[in-house]
Amino acid sequence: MIPIKNEHEIEQMRRASSIAAEVLAKMCKSAVAGISTYELDQLGKNLIEEMGAQSACFNYRVGSKVYPSYTCISVNEEVVHGIGTFKRILQKGDIASIDVSVIYNNFIGDNARTVVIESASEEAKKLLKVTEEALYKGIEQAKPDNRVGDISAAIQEHVEKHGFSVVRDFVGHGVGRSIHEEPQIPNFGRKNSGPKLKAGMTLAIEPMVNMGAYAVRYADDGWTAVTCDGKLSAHFEHTVLVSDEGPEILTISKI
Repeated sequence: MIPIKNEHEIEQMRRASSIAAEVLAKMCKSAVAGISTYELDQLGKNLIEEMGAQSACFNYRVGSKVYPSYTCISVNEEVVHGIGTFKRILQKGDIASIDVSVIYNNFIGDNARTVVIESASEEAKKLLKVTEEALYKGIEQAKPDNRVGDISAAIQEHVEKHGFSVVRDFVGHGVGRSIHEEPQIPNFGRKNSGPKLKAGMTLAIEPMVNMGAYAVRYADDGWTAVTCDGKLSAHFEHTVLVSDEGPEILTISKI
């Protein structure tokens, strides 16, 4: 069953998403050459706590694995779920994907953005531009009576038209009281397929796009996904409300 939120729950989602958006915006501004991903993650931890929220990914469990960071920071060839560490110092020319998920009043806001550290190649800039555009192409399809596959197909079509590839191993998802609710939202698929969308659904739409092939593997830490060919990857995400008035992006930053 795909949860349908009532007006009270939607308002709680707006509040949680607003916090997640503000934390992400401040972390992106602080992602500069010379800072370690551990320091950036600790900044995220402090910002989340200052706003009366909790990290939704800290201590997240998958089997026997426990996620140790408060946010996810993935650099260059890292796709998602990068763990903050003193060993990874951001350098001029890097790209960094920052993913912030928070819990506030038992509801979750989830968003991500990839940023350039001071400068980057033209191809890297194109990768970021296309990935963000693909996110909005998907969001446009998040309206009642459309299907999940309409979101998926819109993202895949835009990405592949520009010569990049869509990651298959990780997908978008419903979000609300849990960080991962139904439905799963692949970033690839066929139009008019999958569950039908209804007003009141809240979705985390999040294209993950590789410059090279879509294959990924896990790094030695067991969490960080990296491209198998070592080429760059980008990640953009918003929490979106399906409504009769059209898609409402809940994770819009006001800063």
